[in-house]
Amino acid sequence: MTAGKEYIHSELLVIRYLNGNDQAFVELVHVWERPLFYYIRRLVDTEEDAWDTMQEVWFKVSRKIRRLHDPAAFPAWLYKLAHNSAIDHLRKNPSFKFLPESERAPANPGKEASTLSSDLDADELHWGLGQLSHHHREVLLLHFLEGFSLAEISDITGVPIGTVKSRIYFAKKALREILEQERSHCE
Repeated sequence: MTAGKEYIHSELLVIRYLNGNDQAFVELVHVWERPLFYYIRRLVDTEEDAWDTMQEVWFKVSRKIRRLHDPAAFPAWLYKLAHNSAIDHLRKNPSFKFLPESERAPANPGKEASTLSSDLDADELHWGLGQLSHHHREVLLLHFLEGFSLAEISDITGVPIGTVKSRIYFAKKALREILEQERSHCE
């Protein structure tokens, strides 16, 4: 199912659930379980932590879904809950390091902000993402893999759009450098 169809399907499921169809909630979980787990797993340290965090997210969804005023906003709202739950988990983990908010993208980013090489394989990309800071990894996941707009990422992460743009710029640059360095070591 394409992202657009998933979003429309989710909106209909939310409406059905809010109108008393409990099976619609089960279907929502089914639609979003894999992409949500992938997102959370890239934010927390272990698979077990990801499952625990995801369970917490779905518990929060079940408690708070009636407060969702716009069923079409469900995907971004779901990811905001996941983001907040992952951050709560990471704050309890002493190995977590926050990215300084002072990073700002240059006014004219130039070539280094262009897209990553198309000859990457999935394993290389996953490994490279794992080498990035939490904030850098998260914006790349939300923007390029999950397809959220800059405004939606701003809402999900709770930072201004300018900071989202900056993080995407620096994350792409850092990922490119990490992957190029790894390739040069392998040659």
